[in-house]
Amino acid sequence: MSQLTRPRSVAPASLPHVWRVEDFASHETVLPTGHAALDAQLPGAGWPLGSLVELLQQCAGPHVWQLLLPGLVQAIRQHAGPVVLVNAPFEPFGPSLKAQGLPAERLLCINADKPAARLWAAEQALRCADVAALVAWLPQARSAQLRRLHLAAQQHQRLLFVFRGLHARHDASPARLRLLLQGVDRLELHILKRRGPPLETPLALPAHSARVAALLDARKARAFAPSSAPGVVVPLPRRSHGLDRTVAVT
Repeated sequence: MSQLTRPRSVAPASLPHVWRVEDFASHETVLPTGHAALDAQLPGAGWPLGSLVELLQQCAGPHVWQLLLPGLVQAIRQHAGPVVLVNAPFEPFGPSLKAQGLPAERLLCINADKPAARLWAAEQALRCADVAALVAWLPQARSAQLRRLHLAAQQHQRLLFVFRGLHARHDASPARLRLLLQGVDRLELHILKRRGPPLETPLALPAHSARVAALLDARKARAFAPSSAPGVVVPLPRRSHGLDRTVAVT
């Protein structure tokens, strides 16, 4: 009686009909995020174009520009149209954004009271061939509504970012990429969904641009500096109102 032979192990990479993570990434059209640590963790090494990117936050506002601005600046260099903001929680400060490469005249801000009106405005903006990118705050959007935006973004292969609250973390989403934003002094990014294996540990990114971080460090240094000797007059540094406003909104 012949003995059974043990089957030889075969490397998965050698099988012609097995999909691999790099196969997904190779078909992704992307725009670099401007953050090397984040690009290294994303399929194709950047923001996916023509696809919904969902960003979850407990409080709307913090870290928005620090995270998205480099990609948006690249988008307006490639397209002549505006970056559309739908129901932004705070008014953008034009001089600060212009200094970092995004002129105020390239922003189109749309505000609407009703959730249905916000969704309609976002979808119409995506269907406009001239729009370079869309950033929308849609906390009440449902999965089916987000899918409509996802399909609209595919039409012209545009950047699409949608912000929602933490309550949506466990909801079904058509987003190809889902990130959770946390932190104050530094930005912590949790990659909840991407093409490929999950990322167990969060990414740490600077919470402010280099220019704003230098200003904040200078303020801290002045706050803890020892008082000058009697009779010595220390001139106060000139204040830059542009940078001061930048700190308040970035």
